[in-house]
Amino acid sequence: MVLNASSPPDIDTVFKNLARQRIGALLVDADTLFVSRRDQLVVLAAHYSVPAIYDLRDYVTSGGLMSYGSSLTDAYRRVGTYVSRILKGTKPGDLPVEQAVKVELVINLKTAKALGLDVPPTLLARADEVIE
Repeated sequence: MVLNASSPPDIDTVFKNLARQRIGALLVDADTLFVSRRDQLVVLAAHYSVPAIYDLRDYVTSGGLMSYGSSLTDAYRRVGTYVSRILKGTKPGDLPVEQAVKVELVINLKTAKALGLDVPPTLLARADEVIE
């Protein structure tokens, strides 16, 4: 099921619908609205006891359950490489389009415990970072 939100009040409505429909988990897609409303999403997921996975680690450090997505640190390094090449004379149009090279899995065990979830040891072993 896909639920859409295009404003902060829509986010509240989506979570009310999740609770009413007893949806068991939530995948929050990459979106500038969601990034700007990170704390709202994390608080509502906790309030409605909805396990959620996000695309950025910042959600997890704010109390979200887990994230799996591109490493922003790695992406920023790659931007620096692009800027360097442009400053040395390479035309931006001649630079290749690159996909994320490094993705990371971050898990918040404190949140998992609050949600009553047991995270399998095999998943914890694969995580790039576990917040306790």
